[in-house]
Amino acid sequence: MDYFNKIKSAVSTATQYLPGNPVTREFEVTRHVGSAGPRLLWKLYAGVKRSTKQAVSVFVLEKRLLDKFSKPDRDMILEVCRRGVTQLTRLRHPRLLTIQHPLEESRESLAFATEPVFASLANVLGCHENMPSPLPPDFAEYKLYEVEIRYGLMQLTEGLSFLHNDLKMLHRNLCPESIVINSNGAWKIAGFEFFLQSTCPVDEEPSYPFCDWDHSVPPLAQPNLNYMAPEFALTMMCDRASDMFSLGMVFYAVFNQGKPLYDNANSYSSYKKNCERLKSPHALSLGDVPIAAREHVKMLLSTTATVRPDADQLSKVPFFDDVGATTLQYLDSLFQRDNLQKSHFFKSLPQVLDKLPKRVKHQRVLPPLVKEFVNPEMIPFVLPNVLLIAEEASTEEYVQLILPDIIPVFRILEPIQVLLIFMQKMSLLLSKTPTDDIKNHVLPMVYRALESDTPQIQELCLSIIPTFASKIDYPSMKNAVLPRLKRTCLNTSNLSVRVNSLVCIGKLLEHFDKWLVLDDVFPILSQIQSREPAVLMGILGIYQQTLTHKKLGITKEIMATRVLPFLISVSIENNLNLSQFNAFMVLVKDMLCRVETEHRAKLEQLNQMQIEQK
Repeated sequence: MDYFNKIKSAVSTATQYLPGNPVTREFEVTRHVGSAGPRLLWKLYAGVKRSTKQAVSVFVLEKRLLDKFSKPDRDMILEVCRRGVTQLTRLRHPRLLTIQHPLEESRESLAFATEPVFASLANVLGCHENMPSPLPPDFAEYKLYEVEIRYGLMQLTEGLSFLHNDLKMLHRNLCPESIVINSNGAWKIAGFEFFLQSTCPVDEEPSYPFCDWDHSVPPLAQPNLNYMAPEFALTMMCDRASDMFSLGMVFYAVFNQGKPLYDNANSYSSYKKNCERLKSPHALSLGDVPIAAREHVKMLLSTTATVRPDADQLSKVPFFDDVGATTLQYLDSLFQRDNLQKSHFFKSLPQVLDKLPKRVKHQRVLPPLVKEFVNPEMIPFVLPNVLLIAEEASTEEYVQLILPDIIPVFRILEPIQVLLIFMQKMSLLLSKTPTDDIKNHVLPMVYRALESDTPQIQELCLSIIPTFASKIDYPSMKNAVLPRLKRTCLNTSNLSVRVNSLVCIGKLLEHFDKWLVLDDVFPILSQIQSREPAVLMGILGIYQQTLTHKKLGITKEIMATRVLPFLISVSIENNLNLSQFNAFMVLVKDMLCRVETEHRAKLEQLNQMQIEQK
């Protein structure tokens, strides 16, 4: 209860500083989830767009947090923050944070809306300033897996490649505070407060103006010194390699519990000393950076800018040639692939899924997979992977993350492989799908499978119906299942389907009552024109079960007038061999014996009563 009270408090805090902000006209703020931006000044709130109920994140900067600064410093910090959002709003790229609504300002706050965001990378690495207390439940146990780190760093590299090569722009403040992780786990570049644009014509090699550290400006209004390239202090120059140094520092931080290589504590003199220390070849200790990445991180952190690889070169290093990371990259680029390429990828995906952590599968693999459900030709290739993820998911995860997307697929009839896949995975569907959804979505799919023209699907369906008969209510069994079994049995031209229909009916007998057997099942048996031995033995099996089942016991009248005449007539079919004929005779004799015993007892009782009356 205390936790939910704190959530209410966080929401009321957001409401307190947002009423006059125009962003509230279109977006409803729900809960405080994280923080980002220079010194984590922006609070991140989950929210929804009022008109479409689409999930978003709302970034809020409460101006009261700057009250400790002088008015000139306060205005300078606000202007820097405005500049960063305004610039990001102009940019569109999969590796940059997507703005859904531009910056709005009121007397109390700045605010803008973006794609749904989980938190900043700084938050995930342990910097919890300006975050809710206690931390959100889904955040408290959150940890980055290595495959996420590899692919996240690859995404940042691709983002820098776009900025450097396509826009001729420097970010100039790439650090965990300016990197956000969206709700699907993708790493996005944000925080363009300090970007620099090339001053040269487009067709020339870019050149960037140098911006020196200004001691008269508060650190909040300047780049993060812990991630700033040494040339800002040593050579008074900057270019694209400066961002690559910052990326090298991010490499170091994510593998070392979020700690920077040097903590300069906002001190420019400390920064200059540490830059000088970096010149020494023995000064660089990379901590827990993986061996596969060490050489390249050393190059990125070199004080000689020309030694650092550019973004395109870095994206090709063996460290990123990881099956998990390349799989996530391929999933992000599915829209660029044709159906043939996709089908090959989806066929090989199950081998990779086994190597990925569950959360990564839910966040990064599942969303692009279910998007492919709009393409019927791809469903037979995608669906096995989705159901493979479903097998590992808890029932709650399955109901929340998977079931809503596969319910529309239950209704698909073509391609026929879709029904086949569902039939093969019916035990999974029945074990995790809520009872109401089984009745409303799974059972209708089974009924459609029974009516399919494909014998393989019909046979699979007939084999699985008895396994979940206990979940089918009696009216549905009587009015939906049995009539379809009857049509399948009588109308099919496939011997195997007919035999399996009889086997299915035999297994369902325990879920029928006596009158349903007499009124519906026995007439089906007598209407079957086929006289193949397998069919006749199937019919015999049903009669044997009804005779011995306590709930379904056949009266002597039914045996004498309906069953025995039918059984005797089919027992002399020329297609039956000796053992099959003997099986019929055993049942016939058993029934005759029961008729004789019961009727004799009745007559003896009547005779005794007549004698007593005389």
